[in-house]
Amino acid sequence: MLVDHFPLVGLRLTTPRLELRLPASEELAALADLAADGIHDPAVMPFVAAWTDRPPAEVARGVIQHHWAQLGAMTPRKWELDLTVFCDGVVVGQQSIGARELAITGEVSTGSWLGRRFQGQGIGTEMRAAVLHLAFAGLGAAEAVSSAFEDNTASLVVSRKLGYEPDGIIRQVIRGALAVEHRQRITRVAWQQHRTTPVTIHGLDPCLPLLGVEESTVDV
Repeated sequence: MLVDHFPLVGLRLTTPRLELRLPASEELAALADLAADGIHDPAVMPFVAAWTDRPPAEVARGVIQHHWAQLGAMTPRKWELDLTVFCDGVVVGQQSIGARELAITGEVSTGSWLGRRFQGQGIGTEMRAAVLHLAFAGLGAAEAVSSAFEDNTASLVVSRKLGYEPDGIIRQVIRGALAVEHRQRITRVAWQQHRTTPVTIHGLDPCLPLLGVEESTVDV
């Protein structure tokens, strides 16, 4: 079975409303369709790489190619998991978590997007809470970082709600204009103080070597 050779396909995170996992082929197609339908106001660009500025068919294909590329490039020293988010069995978005030299740095980074019709329902907070639980309780991380442009109020509100603190700014050029990116950082202690969403991790143990983590460091 595939899970015997690549156990990450058996990794799942569940919350009261959501399931986060790697998608099957047709689920990946549904995720691509969702992105092509639009995930933000076209007047703004919330991503450093303006991948959503392309025609819908190219946006959809890009989601699929990026997903495959990230899986193919994974090593225990550098990895990114692009988890599809399901709400009541429906594909609603993507939540990513990644790390470089996790065993040494103790740091993970996260990023996400939601289909526009699923925004404003608290799903973004719940899915970020899920990967923070994976990072801190499952992988033994010390800190997690995220970032958002200053006009991305929704993302910044999620970060504050979950216990992140400001971690400086990065001056970027987006669509030929200045865009100020605000970095956010959360420590294990802050996460423990702010966590309220119940999260269950399924199928983690066989994944640990692929994520650069020793089993003895894990406390799920």
